[in-house]
Amino acid sequence: MSASPVFRNYVEIILDGLADEPGHPVLVSDEHRLTAGEFRSLVHRLARALRERGVGPGRTVTLLCGNLPETMAVRYAVNLLGAHFNHLYNRLSADVQALMMADVDTYAFVVDPRMTGRAVELLGLVPPVEQVLLLGSAPARAGREAEQPGEDLLALAAKQPDTPVVGGARAEDLCFIRHSGGTTGHPKGVRSTFGRMQEGIARTRELFSGTGRRDLVCTPLSHAAGFIADGTLSAGGTVVLHYSFDPADILATIARERITNVMLLPPLLYQVLDHPDSEHADLSSLRQITYGGTPASPARIADAVRRLGPVLQQGYGQFEAGAVSVLPASEHDPDRPEILRTAGRPVPGVEVEIRDETGRVLPVGEIGEICVRSGQLMEGYWKNPELTARVLRDGWMHTGDLGLLDEQGYLSVVDRIKDMIPVVGGHVYTTELEDFLNTHPAVRQSAVYGVKGAGGHERVHTTVVAAPGATVTPEELRTWVRDGRGALYEPDHVNFADALPLTDAGKPDKKFLRAAAVADRT
Repeated sequence: MSASPVFRNYVEIILDGLADEPGHPVLVSDEHRLTAGEFRSLVHRLARALRERGVGPGRTVTLLCGNLPETMAVRYAVNLLGAHFNHLYNRLSADVQALMMADVDTYAFVVDPRMTGRAVELLGLVPPVEQVLLLGSAPARAGREAEQPGEDLLALAAKQPDTPVVGGARAEDLCFIRHSGGTTGHPKGVRSTFGRMQEGIARTRELFSGTGRRDLVCTPLSHAAGFIADGTLSAGGTVVLHYSFDPADILATIARERITNVMLLPPLLYQVLDHPDSEHADLSSLRQITYGGTPASPARIADAVRRLGPVLQQGYGQFEAGAVSVLPASEHDPDRPEILRTAGRPVPGVEVEIRDETGRVLPVGEIGEICVRSGQLMEGYWKNPELTARVLRDGWMHTGDLGLLDEQGYLSVVDRIKDMIPVVGGHVYTTELEDFLNTHPAVRQSAVYGVKGAGGHERVHTTVVAAPGATVTPEELRTWVRDGRGALYEPDHVNFADALPLTDAGKPDKKFLRAAAVADRT
């Protein structure tokens, strides 16, 4: 009887692949370029330093880190040892971050030196953490000596040999705990194993393929961009990191670094397209702009296709369900808004059904909950078997998204069940109203959300970003919606803003807008 093959986790596979071209730049951050050989060396040294401090299988390492090469390296080192990571979203409040950190039983806390102030605050809110480690020395501020809440992990790693560390994970071991965004309530920890991570990287390479890939990461590594970066490294490409999002910097970097691929949530894509520099920027190197994560305006996407050519690809998925559907560049026809309004067709190996509240499968064209079955489904929520049992039933993931399938197999995502606004006479689907508002010539962007009124009933609110130089009144927009979509969809309140507030991931922050609307009323 032959022995079972030894499991090699994704970090070992990627690092082995990078050994073929040790001088090839794999990570770029400002003027700093890390070659494949330097990155491999750093990961192994970090792994040895972490192991000396007790990091290993079954232990959680929480990361409070921005888009740095060292962030990628320490995450790989953690997983190489068979431990699992939890990467905090940087723009959440301290109390929510503390809940996440305590929830996952943090053993080691790894901190970006730029975030030591928040780290000190968190350490005062959570149970004692065994190891606190910094990715370098914290910078001094305003003439004061910098506060160093932990040891310098990079200095500790520099003392270690860089000989390869043998991976310590099995396929069924926990690889990471990824919290949902926290925009609709308390964040939920999604559990994923090393086996699922392997499948995810393989799928990422299929969806974001191409030799000589140069990927610009300008959204947080703690979100989907981190996993796309894994796919890029696994294919021998180069990842260019931006610490923060700035449309002018993005346009300049695409030209300077000859970027081939970038992922942008729709609101961020609009900011890039609307920036004055976009008119003359050299974007000829782009092969693929992937967008998703929040509904996109068909009118804005059509305009982007006309300006940039056939480079846009839409992806729909969830942390819990993995990749669900894709609308490829070849189907981005600016003269077919009905196709641009969809999320494409299910990717190979993924089954999608639309079900009603009783679990009955609905026919083509009817709106219900999107349910998914595939090999990419999560193992469950961290310490929440009741919720896991509610959303994972008989091998199907109940996504909490409303949608429909048409005769050609295209999936349309209509709304989040929690975002749908119940009004007298029916329901308002926020994405449908946003799509309509965004076609008005005076509207650049919009966000629609429900706010409970004095009687406890939901009222339809919208926050609008006007097009440059355009003038429009709330009453004009309300009349326009009433005439075009009917009185059911007419907003009760129309507010204007210079820009929509965004979450850490780049989604419109409707939780913030809702709270602001309530505060204005009191």
